[in-house]
Amino acid sequence: MKSFWLADSAHTDRLGEMLARSRPPLAVVHLKGDLGAGKSTLARALLRALGVRGPIRSPTYTLVERYPLADGREAWHLDLYRIGDPGELEFLGLDPDEAALWLIEWPERGAGSLPPADLVVEMAVEGGGRRVVLSPASPVGTGWLEQLARGNAGLGAAFAADS
Repeated sequence: MKSFWLADSAHTDRLGEMLARSRPPLAVVHLKGDLGAGKSTLARALLRALGVRGPIRSPTYTLVERYPLADGREAWHLDLYRIGDPGELEFLGLDPDEAALWLIEWPERGAGSLPPADLVVEMAVEGGGRRVVLSPASPVGTGWLEQLARGNAGLGAAFAADS
C-alpha cells in the first residue's frame, strides 16, 4: 500500500505521470471515492501521460470511453456511477482481452461483471487537497507499486508519500 497527499491538480497530474511510467502492459485499475474526489482528474492525467492526444472526455454519460495507446492496444475509461445494475454492462460489449488498461470509476456498481482489479486507487478530499491510497489487488498490482517506488524514489517536493 502507498499513500499520498496531493495538494492540487498539478500533483494529481504528477501522480498520473508516475503511474503511466510504471504501468504494466496489462492492468485493471479500480478508482474509488466520493463525487469530486479526483478520480476522473487522475484518470485523465494517466491517459495524457500515456500519449493520448485530443480531448479526454469523462465517461459519465457514455459509460465508457476508449483511447488508442502507442502500442496499438486501447485504454478504456469507465464511469459506472449511473448504472442501476451490473447486468447493464453486458450491453457495452466489453471484452476483457481488448483493453490493455482499464480505468474503472465506481467499480462497486459493476460488481461481478468486471475484471478484478490489479490496483485499487482510493481517493478522498482532505483539507485543501486529496488523499490517495494505492493498494495492490493482484501480483500485477504488487509489481506495479514496486516499479512505481523504484522509478520515483526521489519524490521530493512533488507531494508527500506516507508509505
